[in-house]
Amino acid sequence: MAWNEPGGGGNKPRDPWGGNDQGPPDLDEVLKKLQERINGLFGGGSRGSGTNGGSSSGSSGGGMFSGALISVIGAGILTVWALMGFYQLDQQERAVVLRFGQFAGTLQPGLQWNPPLIDEVITVNTTKVRAASLREVMLTQDENIVEVNMSLQYVIDDIEKFVLRVRDPEISLQHAAQSALRHVVGDTTMDLVLTEGRAVLALEVRDRLQGYLDNYGTGIRVAKINIDESKPPTQVQGAFDDVIKAREDEERVKNEAQSYANGIVPEARGRAQRMMEESNAYREQVLATAEGEADRFKRLLAEYQKAPEVTRERLYLDAMQVVMGNTSKVLVDVEGGNNVMYLPLDKLVSQGGNLRQSATGSSRTGLSESALRQITERVTEQLRREMNNDNVRGGGR
Repeated sequence: MAWNEPGGGGNKPRDPWGGNDQGPPDLDEVLKKLQERINGLFGGGSRGSGTNGGSSSGSSGGGMFSGALISVIGAGILTVWALMGFYQLDQQERAVVLRFGQFAGTLQPGLQWNPPLIDEVITVNTTKVRAASLREVMLTQDENIVEVNMSLQYVIDDIEKFVLRVRDPEISLQHAAQSALRHVVGDTTMDLVLTEGRAVLALEVRDRLQGYLDNYGTGIRVAKINIDESKPPTQVQGAFDDVIKAREDEERVKNEAQSYANGIVPEARGRAQRMMEESNAYREQVLATAEGEADRFKRLLAEYQKAPEVTRERLYLDAMQVVMGNTSKVLVDVEGGNNVMYLPLDKLVSQGGNLRQSATGSSRTGLSESALRQITERVTEQLRREMNNDNVRGGGR
């Protein structure tokens, strides 16, 4: 309604607050009207109709009802606000409490309450094993390029540091892992990185990375690091495969040579030991034989001095036995005769072998004592004849 809207009597402008004059409106009256309108919205306006006395009592009752309703609504809001502050932390979780943005403490597992809109609760799973991986191409100590794939596992060790000290601790973990890996690989040769040195490499990277994270205050504890793969770049893979094959061939040839040496050296040592033993045995045999022959000669000399003829004949028989034993044929030429006596000693030897069981003794050639004695007697008789003939001829001259 406009201030100067015509109405009522005369040409006076109409008061928008309901007054008949143009003075300033009464503040109490304005508030009273506003309260009546609010009561009318909640059902209290129906009591205002009737007499003036009824209108006054209705206004008083509406005010009391309005105050009670506001209290109930406030209590309900307060109750909902309080209930919103209850929550449960699992066994694997820990929480950081920020009160008006400032650190207020950490919470353990269990039922917790914090005032909403006042405290901010940040919950983190501290027992979950998290994983990260990275692939890097870098230089080794001997200035070779290698490509390393590394995976790591970590857990949250200090929730306060993890949440508040570093803005993004997991990105810091990635950067620290790259730095540690490059530092360790830069101090290692390519052969160790690509072969048996990967386990030692992983341990060194873990120790260095944990030192970086502790200095940064990230609250992260590295559980395990694995070097999944280490290989040369794709551009030189062929040449590296040739190098690996040559190294494997070298190891194979070394193993074969070592195996051959392990088989030959003991055998050669055995043969040398056997030759030494045989030489020692031969020496002992020669010495024993020489000593025996010397002793036999001394004994034979003593016997010869006692009976020269018998000893001489015995020596002759022994010599003939040795000679006859070493030949298979004997020809006896009789002087003045046309026949040559042929003694087949090989046949006699075979016959002597058949008679060996019945003979009392045998020589080295297998001839019996009787056969040898017959041969010896014949040869001796022939020699005596020749000696007699020579004596007769000498005397005739």
